[in-house]
Amino acid sequence: MNRDRIFGAVDHTLLAQDATWGQIQEICDDAIAYHTASVCIPPSYVGAAKAYVGDRMKVCTVVGFPNGYNTTASKVFETEDALENGADEIDMVINIGDLKDRRYDRVLDEIRSIKAVCGEHVLKVIIETCLLTEEEKIKMCQLVTEAGADYIKTSTGFSKAGATFEDIALFGRHIGKGVKMKAAGGIASFEDAEKFLDLGAKRLGTSRIVKLAKAEEDHGQKDVDQEGY
Repeated sequence: MNRDRIFGAVDHTLLAQDATWGQIQEICDDAIAYHTASVCIPPSYVGAAKAYVGDRMKVCTVVGFPNGYNTTASKVFETEDALENGADEIDMVINIGDLKDRRYDRVLDEIRSIKAVCGEHVLKVIIETCLLTEEEKIKMCQLVTEAGADYIKTSTGFSKAGATFEDIALFGRHIGKGVKMKAAGGIASFEDAEKFLDLGAKRLGTSRIVKLAKAEEDHGQKDVDQEGY
């Protein structure tokens, strides 16, 4: 197992409602230490976090999170504000109701509007797979591709379930050229992380992988201490 490959795909995430600045600093420090792809944090902390990490780490934040039913105008404003505050990457949530109502033009136009604001900045589109049928997941692969977004992402981590191997495999069969995949939510082990990458995911949204590595190191250090070295 190549752990550097895994760490390099991780968006080290803290999106809890009660996240404090001290906790945000800690995940930034950990992300830098383990060379993760980014930190994914609440919008309110983006400015401070970017000032804290500078060019040492990419800062990702969320838009329309976690339910996705904000208006397009509000999502566009959130995106503009996040980028002005220093965000490098944006993870947006689609309007799931529009998808289920088959208002595909609205879903497409919203993603396009946000990508237009993002420009060269990475845009990941969260579709919340646990709430969708297979037909809807396939349709979102098509819409994300057509809209020109950079990634399709499985989950917020705030709904009924997270990423599955089956969904990443499904994405891989239906996304267009240039669209990457992000698995997020419930990635609980290095083995799971590696399998998602082997299936073609390029990013992993998780807080657990770095925590697992730190716990292993702490356990190893305790063993050394107990032996008296």
